[in-house]
Amino acid sequence: MLKKYLFVLCLSLLSMGSCYAAWPDRTITLIVPWAPGGSTDILARLLADYLTRSLGQTVIVDNKAGASGNIGSNLVAKAKPDGYTLLVGSMSTHAMNQALFASMPFEPVDDFTPISLVAFVTNTLVINPKIPVNNVAEFIAYAKANPKKLNFASAGAGSTNHISAVLFELAAGIQMTHIPYKGGAPAVLDTVTGQTEVLFGAGTQTLPHVKSGKLKLLAVTESTRSPQLPETPTVAETLPGYELAVWYGAFGPKDLPKDITERLNTEINRIVALPEVRSKMAAIGVEVVSSTPASFAKTLQQDAAKYTKLIRESKITAE
Repeated sequence: MLKKYLFVLCLSLLSMGSCYAAWPDRTITLIVPWAPGGSTDILARLLADYLTRSLGQTVIVDNKAGASGNIGSNLVAKAKPDGYTLLVGSMSTHAMNQALFASMPFEPVDDFTPISLVAFVTNTLVINPKIPVNNVAEFIAYAKANPKKLNFASAGAGSTNHISAVLFELAAGIQMTHIPYKGGAPAVLDTVTGQTEVLFGAGTQTLPHVKSGKLKLLAVTESTRSPQLPETPTVAETLPGYELAVWYGAFGPKDLPKDITERLNTEINRIVALPEVRSKMAAIGVEVVSSTPASFAKTLQQDAAKYTKLIRESKITAE
């Protein structure tokens, strides 16, 4: 009788599109709104690999770069809320872009279902070794002596790379030249080769080059030193008050069913708790975290309000 009852219950839930047994039954697309090889892409591919195993269906990563993350994010905002089109978004796409662009194709907060906060990525200030400085104070002095001659790379106008650099310029009273790219990977590459000299970038991308001596690490942008880089100072130790902490999270379209949202949240939290995942991510400057959909929604709303105010007061715009 119990089995019969559960079967009838599941059929009822299926009729409402809300039974786990009905989802997933085909390939899930995880959209990354940046170029391959960037920090968002690295995290997304890790999630896709483990989700494929736990959900029993293939999860593929689809890079849709452009417009500072708006192109890929818009695809998810406009997608059917059935759990087959998801997004790994960042603080820039969901807490900054609405203040940077005169018009947006979507509402960064209202047009998405927050599933889970996934990680905080150590944000680093690195330079090409040809620049003859060894710390933040020397870097500021060099930049003041060479106004607009230093080129800083970014993953695109309005990206966290861009905002980090502009806020640094304002705090330090310096002027550099912005060179935007269509993702973090090409921005890192050109800083390594010396086409650009400065990058505020995720440790996932910069630290391997720091270890090889191709980039020089000056500081991290968070308010406190990174547990992975305890000897590296924060920018705020030279410029009090400077802070930019970068997070990444998983999203679905607005009105994603609650049961699918909760199942994805459970799976993602299980994945980021795995010792091998934590170890692998820590090695490249990533602190994976667990959250509920509700707590992630609160973080999203708070940061959207915070950075909208900061960006508009600083008169920063997407170029």
